[in-house]
Amino acid sequence: MSRRSLLRALGAGAAGATLAGCGVPAAFVEPGDRAGRDSSATDHTLHFANWPLYIDTDDDNESKRPTLDAFSRRTGISVTYTEEINDNDEFFGKISPALMNHQETGRDLIVISDWMAARFVRLGWVQEMDRAKQPNVAKYLDPLLRAPAFDEGRRHSVPWQSGITGIAYNRKKLGREIRSTGDLWADDLRGRVTLLSGLDESFALLMQGNGVDITRWTADDFHEICEQTQKRVRSKHIRRFTGNDYIKDLATGDVLACQAYSGDVIQLQADNPDIAFIVPEEGAELWAESLMIPNLARHKRNAERLVDHYYDPEVAAELAAWVNYVCPVPAARDVLASSKDEETAALAEDPLIFPDDAMRERLAIARDITSEERMGFAKKWNSIVGL
Repeated sequence: MSRRSLLRALGAGAAGATLAGCGVPAAFVEPGDRAGRDSSATDHTLHFANWPLYIDTDDDNESKRPTLDAFSRRTGISVTYTEEINDNDEFFGKISPALMNHQETGRDLIVISDWMAARFVRLGWVQEMDRAKQPNVAKYLDPLLRAPAFDEGRRHSVPWQSGITGIAYNRKKLGREIRSTGDLWADDLRGRVTLLSGLDESFALLMQGNGVDITRWTADDFHEICEQTQKRVRSKHIRRFTGNDYIKDLATGDVLACQAYSGDVIQLQADNPDIAFIVPEEGAELWAESLMIPNLARHKRNAERLVDHYYDPEVAAELAAWVNYVCPVPAARDVLASSKDEETAALAEDPLIFPDDAMRERLAIARDITSEERMGFAKKWNSIVGL
């Protein structure tokens, strides 16, 4: 299952909205109740929960993870690494009973998408990190990712990897360039376009196509894209709504253009150089999947050290070369560029890993959907998508 959730049924979204509620919900944890007894000084262990295929592995032994093993050798901290997060809502359902009841989750570090991270921050379910003890994060975190609306100063979250939701298309089969979101609605693409099904993944690009500043979008902006999308569904211009299965449609030529994630397209381009990815002229959404320390984690200091380890440019470069997502450490680009391996060095020039200046100017982090908005918005969007 993809790291970017395939489907987001209303039931799961509504459950989160109910927990978040209006005002101060029953599930909210006050700041003074979030820290547990930190055993890091005497217990040199750490439990790190992540998504599948989201860390570098050894070519000859997939059970070995070079960057993680290097951390253990350097610090003496043994890391239990589990690939247990397959979907944001599913993982929310797994650990929310413990968090809302002020109990330990058994995990010291987790990685979740920023739209879900916003929910955790609002509920007071994650701890603030001590940035004074994370010099690499303080120095090297990409300025574009430093100030999401949901977490001022990134006090509770640090991007693990980042990415762009833009437009992918088959340049050869379409026979022309796509430069803007509006180009998707041209007559020659009727029935050959797909959009992402998930509300949180899809709305920003559509709003940007309308010229909206997604850092401060309004309910009216949301309702406008819903009306436009509904009309395009009825006219059969939009072929269907997808999870990551758009990859197959684009590869076979059944679809000529689609809403897509930058990391997926890098893999597609390896097999088919005619596949192009663009950040539209109106802009695209920059997102992240972020590291967070749950309440009552027993090894908070150890977790903070691991986060900072991955912000060493040398380590960040090694990870970026394997996962091929947008690297949240721009300084890693010079490390890759200096590689003696031509294929590795070429990654430094890939704008889908290190966006160039022109592309960066068109990227923005969307304001997240609030708890008050989520249930109504999800119901409306899912009725259009068919969930």
